[in-house]
Amino acid sequence: MHKFVFYTIIVLNWFFISCSTAQQKSTMQKNPYYSRTDERKLKVSNEEWRHILSKEMYDVARLAHTEYAFTGKYWKQDIKGTYYCAVCGNPLFNATAKFASACGWPSFFETIKEHSVQYKPDHSYGMDRIEVLCGRCDSHLGHIFDDGPAPTHKRFCMNSIVLDFEAEK
Repeated sequence: MHKFVFYTIIVLNWFFISCSTAQQKSTMQKNPYYSRTDERKLKVSNEEWRHILSKEMYDVARLAHTEYAFTGKYWKQDIKGTYYCAVCGNPLFNATAKFASACGWPSFFETIKEHSVQYKPDHSYGMDRIEVLCGRCDSHLGHIFDDGPAPTHKRFCMNSIVLDFEAEK
């Protein structure tokens, strides 16, 4: 019985991740703001984002929801490449800054550029945290903590659904 439950959970996770990946690709195709080269700050209303993004991506990016731990497609990934904001295409992290934190979300110790992200105090759920937002479109990416590896000792704990990845060629 335990094996059946275990395999059912694995199959369901695979199914939901596959659906999420397909939705994310479809979202990028209809998103007029997605660019990996344009660095201009975006001023787009949440109402407009609601029409562009999938419901799952909108909930995380614009409403600061969090995907369940150990379910995102990048939490275990170990491939050389670059992580971008899935909402606007802004370059965020190099895979060389990714590390296995065992927290269940993709974790990085530094951003690609100083202004790739911005920070905002987050006092939700009775906690004192620092929210990490995309430096171009202000989308919620995750949170930053002071328990990462050297040299920065930072842990950028990000949601996979708001990340887009391109493998190094």
